[in-house]
Amino acid sequence: MDLELTGWFQVAWSGDIGPEQVIPLRYFGRDLVGYRGKDGAVHIQDRHCRHLGASLAHGGKVVDEGIRCPFHGWVWGPDGQNVSIPYQDRPSRARRLGSWPVVERNESIYVWHDHAGRDPFFDVPDCLTFTAHGARTKFHPAWPEGTAHFRDLRVHPAMVIENSVDPQHFKFVHGTPLAPVVLEETVDGPYWQNRVGFGNGWIQHARDAEGNLRRDSLNTLEAIWAGIGASVNMEHTRAGMRGVTINTTPVEDGKSEIFATYWIDKQDGDLENGSYRRRLDEAKAALPDDVTIWNNQVYLERPVLASTEGAGFRKIRRWAKQFYPGGQGVTGPTGVSGTRTPSAETAQV
Repeated sequence: MDLELTGWFQVAWSGDIGPEQVIPLRYFGRDLVGYRGKDGAVHIQDRHCRHLGASLAHGGKVVDEGIRCPFHGWVWGPDGQNVSIPYQDRPSRARRLGSWPVVERNESIYVWHDHAGRDPFFDVPDCLTFTAHGARTKFHPAWPEGTAHFRDLRVHPAMVIENSVDPQHFKFVHGTPLAPVVLEETVDGPYWQNRVGFGNGWIQHARDAEGNLRRDSLNTLEAIWAGIGASVNMEHTRAGMRGVTINTTPVEDGKSEIFATYWIDKQDGDLENGSYRRRLDEAKAALPDDVTIWNNQVYLERPVLASTEGAGFRKIRRWAKQFYPGGQGVTGPTGVSGTRTPSAETAQV
């Protein structure tokens, strides 16, 4: 597991950290502390006090200025600076507490991780508004029933993003009668977006009489990846709309977790008649099958691919290289769109 990946990675759900609550976290091979300040904002910092190494996550207390160490009462601000020492008239400027950029969105908490220490250069999409049909729909809150946390995995994020270019797996893993058809695919810097259609209606009639790609959304799945750690999916089935995020976060070398969050559209009486619960259970049923595959899969640098799938896998692997140390992918970490000519090494899969 590469602990030097760049991007936004989920470390908790918003509901995991209540008002002024402090929790221990461990991701990227590091001990962290998460807390919600008195202003309601979530902060993620290195866990151990820079004074004598006490754990801020075990007995630490939220105060106006930040978080207070349970051992000697030193207070550390959200920026990592020491704010006060109770038995000294001035704070210490000798050492800072590591502080991590945080975005709270999609009822989730994302941390920015970059091997070079750069500031975030792209954002996390809003799950419910990144498509027009999602923005027009009202959804039930996801927390807590609409969440699934898969721990102690050996799943690399690269395995998960490659589902975006692998329509054939739907027949064998999820039992769909037909593999979906990829309707469109867009790469823009750190974002990868595509739309697929399910069923004969899309396989045989994806375009209208004028040859234009149909813009209706029934039986489609639209997905966007912001880096390789944060994904958003919007699916329109005959039963209704549902939004899903599937995010893979490195924990240790060779160990990861997957956070999945599900939003189901609101329909009249669906809480009373059980429709919401049924549709939520249906939405959550597919991912465990994927996780079983990924968790027992090995990542092959040069897989043997069918002629119809080779281009898709090569393209997404080139794109993903920008999130590794020294990797530029096809668009680079600046977020500028376009396509670079890959080297002979990166062009091969």
